[in-house]
Amino acid sequence: MSAISPPQSVPSFSSKSPSKTLTPAPNSTRPFNRIHCELKKASAAPQKWTIDCVSSTDPIHIILKPPNSALLPSPMDSPLKNSKRVCLFYCSEMRDLAERIASESDAIELRSITWRTFADGFPNLFISNAQGVRGQHVAFLASFSSPGVIFEQLSIIYALPRLFVSSFTLILPFFPTGTSERMEDEGDVATAFTLARILSNIPISMGGPASLVIFDIHALQERFYFGDNVLPCFESGIPLLLNRLQSLPDSDNITIAFPDDGAWKRFHKQLQHFPMVVCAKVREGDQRIVRIKEGDPKGRHVVIVDDLVQSGGTLIECQKVLAKHGATKISAYVTHGIFPNKSWQRFNHDKGGNPENGMTYFWITDSCPETVKQVKNKPPFEVISLAAAIASALHI
Repeated sequence: MSAISPPQSVPSFSSKSPSKTLTPAPNSTRPFNRIHCELKKASAAPQKWTIDCVSSTDPIHIILKPPNSALLPSPMDSPLKNSKRVCLFYCSEMRDLAERIASESDAIELRSITWRTFADGFPNLFISNAQGVRGQHVAFLASFSSPGVIFEQLSIIYALPRLFVSSFTLILPFFPTGTSERMEDEGDVATAFTLARILSNIPISMGGPASLVIFDIHALQERFYFGDNVLPCFESGIPLLLNRLQSLPDSDNITIAFPDDGAWKRFHKQLQHFPMVVCAKVREGDQRIVRIKEGDPKGRHVVIVDDLVQSGGTLIECQKVLAKHGATKISAYVTHGIFPNKSWQRFNHDKGGNPENGMTYFWITDSCPETVKQVKNKPPFEVISLAAAIASALHI
């Protein structure tokens, strides 16, 4: 059918009348097929309605059809309706990161907990406005930086899902146990498995099992330590590193180095479009020496990538061997900068040259908040925040 502007003789129709009957004027030769008209309201944009004419009968039936409903905004399509609003609680150490997460989304609201202790040192905790979280999506941002703070946070983690919340998510950016575990002798205790069992028994909320968000867990087998009563979500900080590398002035001259085969297995697929160098530890007498197993760092800005750093000895040995083989710049990235006993002080800034004496950049995330405070504004360290990644995970 043809579409023409509505003739002057056609009356306007109200949206309250879905059909009208119109008798054509005598001797009229004007074709009556399909007409488009616009209904305007003072407070709304014009809406296009369609008039269908059934001319096979006498009188002619004109049917007024509303606009395609798929093109009109629906109350259910509004951002406010579709966004998952989250009440985010946090431990004291994670306050700065929690504020950054909340700034990433208007749908994340910070909620407070009063952290107190009794005279004997045991926790005396209070969840503010506990009734106000009923039916809400609730999350808790934890930091198990030492055994001394785990118990008080577990008390909160076990309490929140029981407040009739719609769902519960635990964000534990750094899963701390098991970083140096080696089950070599009978009697060795796998504390990573113990912590996983504890977290697997978080009470079920109204929406089902709790979700657990962890970034770059140290040993891949630890993924299977968790039971069926929790839904672990394993994220990675490598996409954040990729974004940072793209912003470097020499982004076209980057080579990725791995300090050992374990790091290569963990991360090489996410970084496969870069040239790579793989190092390995070899034993010479009583010493373990780092050597290049494959790849060539000569003339390149080499970025050493691993999941975490403790004393930093392996990274320093990698730096030396890469500089010896001709790397022009050396940087490092780890998701978790643990640095016990301020071992970060072992890393110097190259000040624009001499890669054997220092690093151009040392990137860490804010998964370990105490380290972030210590290295702030101290080159070569630069903190890449997990805030956006966590905010995204909370809206799954």
